[in-house]
Amino acid sequence: MGIRIYKPTSPGRRNSSVNDYAELTATKPEKSLCQRLKKNGGRNHHGVTTTRFIGGGARKIYRLIDFKRDKDGVPAKVASIEYDPNRNCFISLLNYADGEKRYILAPFGIKVGDFVESGSSCEPKVGNAMPLAAIPGGMEIHNIEMNAGQGGKLVRGAGSAARILAKEGNWVTVVLPSGEMRMLRRECRATIGRLSNPDHQNVRLGKAGRSRHMGRRPHVRGKAMNPVAHPMGGGEGRSNGGRHPCSPTGVLAKGGKTRNPRKISNNRIIRRRKSKKQGQLTL
Repeated sequence: MGIRIYKPTSPGRRNSSVNDYAELTATKPEKSLCQRLKKNGGRNHHGVTTTRFIGGGARKIYRLIDFKRDKDGVPAKVASIEYDPNRNCFISLLNYADGEKRYILAPFGIKVGDFVESGSSCEPKVGNAMPLAAIPGGMEIHNIEMNAGQGGKLVRGAGSAARILAKEGNWVTVVLPSGEMRMLRRECRATIGRLSNPDHQNVRLGKAGRSRHMGRRPHVRGKAMNPVAHPMGGGEGRSNGGRHPCSPTGVLAKGGKTRNPRKISNNRIIRRRKSKKQGQLTL
């Protein structure tokens, strides 16, 4: 695992770096667990652009990931660790004892030949999926369910991990990577360990072309546009927009709350995400 930095043979190479992918053991995915993704370029079923600056990019094949980890009592052998273009962490192919194959998010430190299992009676080791009630306190976990049987929704990014703080009755208190502290039902499942590819955050694209390969088109500032294209456009000389930052339709961009206050799950948040001034919680 590491970051490879090239010699500055061109302006694009000068500031770019790439992951060396030393952990990967396979180059081709399992065909039975793949399906083709159709691109929409940020447009809805009417052909209207609802998300700007999306388009192009390399073609992707989606790998079906087992986020539920509900195959209890059947040991599985790690057959390979692979790259997934649809996410920033690696994935592992599991060969179950009954012949079934499934992909899971690869935990950091897992190796080909290791055995993993799921269920409340398995050993609490890296890669095993267990209900929160059965996981010892203080352990790092990822791929956490918000509702039992729903499949993992929380902590799925490269190198991230949450930590179990306390257990009380039917509820388990978990600290998320953002610093948020929330309560989850004890029946919800999680996978033990930290996710793979922690060096993802250190990779520098270095040139615009690598963003285009990912399907990200250039993001144009509103104040660089004409008045007919954006509320912050126009003005004599270089202007600062003349108003608070907003979207092309005039919706204010800063200071608004983005969470839905009607969600029941918000009632179980003990501590909100910390601001930048307070700093992030160290796990």
